[in-house]
Amino acid sequence: MRYLLAMVIGAALALAATLTLSGPVSSWVVGLFTFESPDQVSNLEDAVYLATSIAGLLVGWTLGWAVGGNFDEDDDVV
Repeated sequence: MRYLLAMVIGAALALAATLTLSGPVSSWVVGLFTFESPDQVSNLEDAVYLATSIAGLLVGWTLGWAVGGNFDEDDDVV
């Protein structure tokens, strides 16, 4: 149950981060720098977009893992 909740909540938060945070954060970061070519802008924007989405996935996985621990049955406890 713990793994299932971690995967579901992780995927949900990754989707939410991708749809809401990744675009504005990547645009903001790109606006902080000056570039010599459009390729540099695109590369940085893509990297920040992906990093924000992965961060959402990791936060969701951690949250799901913690929540799923409440449903974990321990048979070893005496």
